[in-house]
Amino acid sequence: MAAAAERPRLQKRSAWLWVQHLFVRLGVLPFLLVIAVVVFALMSDRFLSVQNLTNVTRQSTYLAMVAMGQMLALLTGGFDLSVGTILALTSVIGAMAMAAAAGMFPDAVVLAIALGMLAGVGGGIAIGVVNGIGVALFNVSPFMMTLGMASVGFGISLYLTGGVPVYGMPPAFGKALGFGHWLGIPAPIYVTVALVLIMYVVLNWTRMGRYFYAIGGNLKASVLSGINTRFYLFMAYVLCAALTAISGIMLTARLETGEANIGATMPLESIAACVIGGVSLRGGTGRLGNVVLGAIFINLVQNGMNLARIESYLQIVVIGVLLILAVVADQLRQRVMAKLHD
Repeated sequence: MAAAAERPRLQKRSAWLWVQHLFVRLGVLPFLLVIAVVVFALMSDRFLSVQNLTNVTRQSTYLAMVAMGQMLALLTGGFDLSVGTILALTSVIGAMAMAAAAGMFPDAVVLAIALGMLAGVGGGIAIGVVNGIGVALFNVSPFMMTLGMASVGFGISLYLTGGVPVYGMPPAFGKALGFGHWLGIPAPIYVTVALVLIMYVVLNWTRMGRYFYAIGGNLKASVLSGINTRFYLFMAYVLCAALTAISGIMLTARLETGEANIGATMPLESIAACVIGGVSLRGGTGRLGNVVLGAIFINLVQNGMNLARIESYLQIVVIGVLLILAVVADQLRQRVMAKLHD
């Protein structure tokens, strides 16, 4: 009798331990994703339609690119608050250069597009270079360095445009990269998949990727191990800026204008995508696939709220709440992990 009475309690304990192991292994994202899909599917019949899910995936590409860059900064124990400015500066410089090149070489559309894209990406990477120098060489706090550069870059963008959108880019630019479809799949998805594959190789199969994790895990131990921590910290912010700049080019193609005001919410959303995806704010922990899934989750939530006709101002509140919940979940995950290892 005692054994029979004890069995249900042991089964409950075993199930609870299984949930804890699942939480430690996968993080909070799968639970949130299931809840979001169920809730929004009940609120709108169009939510699970193929057209809507394709639209969510395409819209998620821009955030996914930025979140992958943000992940590099977080892995090394920092973060980048200037990603929104990098988007804006890339958009403005790229659009201005492309419009100027199109005016000078009206018959060389491909050349004008290429020059504009190179100029835009170069402008965005310049912000990352300055961030990297400040953080890696001068030991400036990532918070202060990237916050300061966010202000500088935004000021430059407004100065160059006067707050007015930049027009005059070749229509082929928007048709190919903004609205183009290859085999029925939007062009931004192809670009994002290519970047995901490149980032997967960098993080898992190269020395640089291993060192990013090592520096975030224990900076002092990395220095004692002979790792050139300054160089790899510098590269983390440069690569973050490069990925964000590519996103800026793709977003400019979608808008068909150069905008100084895009990307205002991108720092919050990119950090939220990473943290929800299981990247630790302490550094040294995170998986690329979960970060991309985190970006898709955030856009899925935004799309669901749009279909449910929730006001845009409240949507910003929801994203902030999700970030806080993700940080709390990260803390709980660390505690459960430590408890399971004891």
